[in-house]
Amino acid sequence: METVKGKKVTILFEGKKCVHSRNCVLSRPDVFVPNVEGEWIYPDKATPEEVKSLALNCPSGAIRFESEDTSLTETPPLVNVLRVRENGPLAVHAEIELEGTEKEYRLTLCRCGASSNKPYCDASHVGIGFMATGEPPVQEFQPLPTRNGKLNIEPTKNGPLKFSGNLEICSGTGKVTNKITETYLCRCGGSSNKPYCDGTHRKIKFKSE
Repeated sequence: METVKGKKVTILFEGKKCVHSRNCVLSRPDVFVPNVEGEWIYPDKATPEEVKSLALNCPSGAIRFESEDTSLTETPPLVNVLRVRENGPLAVHAEIELEGTEKEYRLTLCRCGASSNKPYCDASHVGIGFMATGEPPVQEFQPLPTRNGKLNIEPTKNGPLKFSGNLEICSGTGKVTNKITETYLCRCGGSSNKPYCDGTHRKIKFKSE
């Protein structure tokens, strides 16, 4: 974890969670300076409000921030959302409960099976040429009585990701494809019913360690 303190805001960067979406270096290359050796994060180049915006646009949660201004503190979203990325990971925005982590609101989770940092995505899907639609079929669903609240994510041993809690599953283009309170999503890369688990992890002897 890199912790860089500025005069009004502190930026925290956790490299192992970064999926290199490049939102930070493309939108504010003065704050996150790309392709340099040594120091590369400069909190004082932006206002605390701008730093907050940069953090909230980081899908993996690799970028977080701390400020003495409590009005800027990141809060849980009003709607728990999981976005299925084309040929890529599962991007979650919710009040997340995941064993071994601190309070999390944003994560990208591996669904290709190749990450060396499971359950997080490490961009291995690019190297292996993973192919999986970001537009899964729309399921029959009922409106959720509550759309937010705690979302528990359990990476089952050698198996799928179990989600428990209110969750809206969206395509990469934002279409709602399902609303659930419990489901199992594939993380071995082999399911014929992606993003849902179909038991293929047992056939291919997927290992999550």
